[in-house]
Amino acid sequence: MHPPTPWPYPRWIAHRGAGKLAPENTLAAFRLGASHGYRMFECDVKLSSDGVPFLLHDDSLTRTTNAFDRLGAHNSSTGGDHPWGALSQLDAGSWHSRTFAGEPLPTFEAIARYCLRNAYFLNIEIKPTPGLERQTGEVVANHAARLWQNAAAPPLLTSFDVAALESAMSTQPALPRGLLLDTLWTGWLETAQRLGCVAIVCNHTLWNQLSLALAHSAGFKTLSYTVNDEATAQRLLDLGLDGIITDRVDLFSPVSLCA
Repeated sequence: MHPPTPWPYPRWIAHRGAGKLAPENTLAAFRLGASHGYRMFECDVKLSSDGVPFLLHDDSLTRTTNAFDRLGAHNSSTGGDHPWGALSQLDAGSWHSRTFAGEPLPTFEAIARYCLRNAYFLNIEIKPTPGLERQTGEVVANHAARLWQNAAAPPLLTSFDVAALESAMSTQPALPRGLLLDTLWTGWLETAQRLGCVAIVCNHTLWNQLSLALAHSAGFKTLSYTVNDEATAQRLLDLGLDGIITDRVDLFSPVSLCA
């Protein structure tokens, strides 16, 4: 794998493919996000019970698939409880709208190949099923290293889960990592440094002149989620944020914003 350039990623990142305009974390969402000019996407990756990495945000399958009808899954049933053969048969589009009825859950490999073929960038949030933090970090990192071995810009691996990032670091140390934060808990900066992160990804409300100065002075790139209105976006741009993750691919045009 080629070493990454200092920071190859565009500023604007489409959340879960296309935000809320398509069923999240599906290939259809990535295609729709791309049609709005986005060249970088964020997605969530976890493991099936037989170790296949696939895209899903929630622990439970019931919000975004027909798992209740198809598998008898309930709210306490997780994606990690089922083998990929069963998960691959689920409808992950009908919950969103009739237009996307029948859209399947994608494997991480399918999304990777779509991004690589089209020279798109990817931010992979490692989203482990509880209890599988280290295993998920290892498997996702190994798959990413294999799939992007001849690519100029590898994916950015991020997670709220420190154990998952530790596992990714020990497994594939050359892959860039970012620490996700929903609060600025004690030791956040030191933890990002210990994990060898290149970026810190915060809830947009956490970024101000002080937190940004701390992160930038420590050498980190700064990203923000999930930015869905113009006033918030402008505040962050004025601060000097390096990356903005948004659902509103219809509102913010990365082409016109020179991202």
